[in-house]
Amino acid sequence: MCSLFQSPGFYGVVVGLLMFPALWWIIWALLPPGPFDMDIHGETGSFVPLLTMYVDIAKFVIGLASTSIALLVGSATFRATGTAGPLLSAFASPLFLLALSIVWGVCFMPFLALDYEAYRHNQKPYTRFRYSRNQAFGFSCLICFALGYLWLIFVVKGH
Repeated sequence: MCSLFQSPGFYGVVVGLLMFPALWWIIWALLPPGPFDMDIHGETGSFVPLLTMYVDIAKFVIGLASTSIALLVGSATFRATGTAGPLLSAFASPLFLLALSIVWGVCFMPFLALDYEAYRHNQKPYTRFRYSRNQAFGFSCLICFALGYLWLIFVVKGH
């Protein structure tokens, strides 16, 4: 069990995986019972510009996170010694946070779109459960991304 805690990236995985359920629970606890209107003031289709903006933000964060992972892992081949070598294990936790940022963002986009589609066709109300889940996916994406970058700063500064 002790070796599990010493595994490279263990703390990044734990923080990233617990981010979503923790946020979901907090947001769910703070929300009124619902159901909620997705369209602003009941005006049909008024959520579409917001949906587009939310998806664009998620795509932007996913793009930055995935590019960062690719550049960081790719840069391991160009170490200061001039020889290719493995990536420092200190980078594992922030890389896992960036990867989980991608996972939470990819989950955020279709769930939000599906919930809006179901809402628009009067199939399912936008419940407290769905609203808090979507909020948790979106904020987990952003927080894991920010924490991953902050962690990277501290790792780079320490080496």
